[in-house]
Amino acid sequence: MSTLLKLPPLSLYIHIPWCIKKCPYCDFNSHSTNYEEPPEEAYVTALIQDLEEDLAKIWGRPIASIFIGGGTPSLFSAKAIERLLQAIHTRLAFNPLIEITLEANPGTFEQQKFKDFKQIGINRLSIGVQSFQNDKLNLLGRVHHGDEAKHAIEIAKEAGFINFNIDLMHGLPQQSVSDALFDLTTALSFSPPHLSWYQLTIEPNTAFAKFSPVLPHEEILFEIQQQGHAFLATNGYEHYEISAYAKPNHQANHNLNYWQFGDYLGIGAGAHSKITDLASQTIIRYTKTRNPKDYLDKTKSFTCHSQSIETFDLPLEFMMNALRLTQGVSFDLFESRTGLAIHTISEQLRSAQQQGFLEKTFLKTTPLGQQFLNDCLLSFEST
Repeated sequence: MSTLLKLPPLSLYIHIPWCIKKCPYCDFNSHSTNYEEPPEEAYVTALIQDLEEDLAKIWGRPIASIFIGGGTPSLFSAKAIERLLQAIHTRLAFNPLIEITLEANPGTFEQQKFKDFKQIGINRLSIGVQSFQNDKLNLLGRVHHGDEAKHAIEIAKEAGFINFNIDLMHGLPQQSVSDALFDLTTALSFSPPHLSWYQLTIEPNTAFAKFSPVLPHEEILFEIQQQGHAFLATNGYEHYEISAYAKPNHQANHNLNYWQFGDYLGIGAGAHSKITDLASQTIIRYTKTRNPKDYLDKTKSFTCHSQSIETFDLPLEFMMNALRLTQGVSFDLFESRTGLAIHTISEQLRSAQQQGFLEKTFLKTTPLGQQFLNDCLLSFEST
């Protein structure tokens, strides 16, 4: 029996599902525009209606952060994004220090909008660079080149974005250790407050899954990670989450809320939500209609599925998020966010600790646990 006494922070995720071109490694809900204009006016109208449909679930709760992801949200005009943000703000209270992030493509077309995005209230950009090397970008199917990526970061800084993220991948086809370090060195030359640096994985139902490229050997992947971690630490970046690095006080608030098992409302095609309901003592996940054409069909509900998280699944659900944080979280946070007493998982904790995956006084992975996180999480699966 769980007892939820306090609501966690609430974030808002907005999904814009169109890209100029679908990347072969991407398993997100994204759809190619084939260089045509996406239906931004109709889609923004649908997003506002989607929010209206969900207001009763979150009424009276302030929003701590907003993340506009995709797809490529920077394909939309600043005018469309402004209309959306204004509609949200008239319906929901914003935290005074709200973080509003927009994912942006480095392409020249999107760069021209950066200043306008800043003026309408976007205060953080996440720039999808992936690599600064043209041969790697071609292999990844990206539509920008290395010089465009560098120029995009310069434009973002000139537009006044003090807070921004550079998104990089490693373990790319034909990538050497020196290639990976070149990308990191180039990224750090712009002094980004935040860096996402994660390994390319081949996901099901992607072009790479059907026609898999040759990836670096395990020894090279390990060396890339080791040297990359050391390089970033030397340059003052805290490795605070499995694939996230930040300068002091520049962690991504929106993502931290996910990892700390906070609540989030998702609007847009294929968006997901996790909402705590104190009245019913439940934590419920909602999923929105995935196909953009169906999502824009006004005769249908935006929500296509909802399900309460069963009490016996809560420990794993919590750990899958919280144990991504390299500094871990407290036992108190586990109790507050799940409504479960820590002693209810004493056996699972003991198992993970005996295998050397977890520390004993805090919900924090050891170096071994970080390396074998999936094995660590097996201890918390319901039986």
